[in-house]
Amino acid sequence: MVSREHKRAVLYEKLQLLRSITNSHALNKTSIIVDASKYIEELKQKVERLNEDIANAQTSSSSSDQTPLPVVTVETLEKGFLINVFSEKSCPGLLVSVLEAFEDLGLNVLEARVSCADSFRLQAVGGENEEEGESIDAHAVKQAVAVAIKNWSENNEHE
Repeated sequence: MVSREHKRAVLYEKLQLLRSITNSHALNKTSIIVDASKYIEELKQKVERLNEDIANAQTSSSSSDQTPLPVVTVETLEKGFLINVFSEKSCPGLLVSVLEAFEDLGLNVLEARVSCADSFRLQAVGGENEEEGESIDAHAVKQAVAVAIKNWSENNEHE
């Protein structure tokens, strides 16, 4: 008897953990598992998109004999965007170009982490400026950052 109750309690704890990890609001076991399955599919799609972005960046950079351009990913959040920019090499001046692109879009940087030591890594959370009426999407943000990177790259080639 104790063993069965213990197993039930452990199962309940694991289901609650799964529920919290997947942000599920479901109350019964089946719904929690269905929500977890959907969450896993969403994660798989994100991984596929990131792999495609990396492959595209490598393809475009390997076709020319220059330093590969940084990889950009943008995810839509509840309020704003999560923007990631990564390069294996240090990129002096790139941060300024990316932040200017955010400003041109009317994005406010709500939170940011930047590393510029041996590589360049920017992770920023940007929220839309409330005063501006136009709404922007993740694709527009990614395009603007990509253009900023391209312009930065062209300016650095001439120096």
